[in-house]
Amino acid sequence: MGEIVLSRGERTQYEIVESANRLFLERGYHGTSMRQIAESAGVALGGIYNHFASKEDIFRAVLLAHHPFFDIMPALLQAQGDTIEEVLRDAAKRLVGTLEDRKDFLNLMFIELVEFKSIHLPEIFTHAFPEVLKFAGRFTRLQSQLRPIPLPILVRSFIGLFFSYVITEILIGEQLPREWHENALDHFVDIYLHGVMAR
Repeated sequence: MGEIVLSRGERTQYEIVESANRLFLERGYHGTSMRQIAESAGVALGGIYNHFASKEDIFRAVLLAHHPFFDIMPALLQAQGDTIEEVLRDAAKRLVGTLEDRKDFLNLMFIELVEFKSIHLPEIFTHAFPEVLKFAGRFTRLQSQLRPIPLPILVRSFIGLFFSYVITEILIGEQLPREWHENALDHFVDIYLHGVMAR
């Protein structure tokens, strides 16, 4: 496969987005100035406006380039298995593995949630929705193994399960005794599949 060649303008825009992403993660949105982004990207302050109208415009581009949803969906689609349980266990492991190198992903999400009240999420979801539908198709093919629950709720609840696992791992994982970590993800998937009530 050939290497993608960027024009000078595209390269500059890429450098601005990458620099802004690093700065937003380190300093927060309001702690980052346009001047800092320009300096980090090696662009004159006035020149940055040839590519982006505002700092929020840059943040929107950062979200579209780096939102974890764009890493999550390909991982979900690669999940293997002949049963719902096999597919979901594999999907959960792939999701956790995908974001192990993205410990910063919550920072980006929280900037969007807290500072922008999620105004950009509809656009992100629009970009990711075709992938969500493909993943929902996995449930459809194995629907005879499921209770009659709407597919969008099944997919949403699975993604919610995954985020609850990752967030609690980040927030309190280090404080928990080692034995509480053993097979934790498997237990989360078990609860998702079978609930908590003794049969």
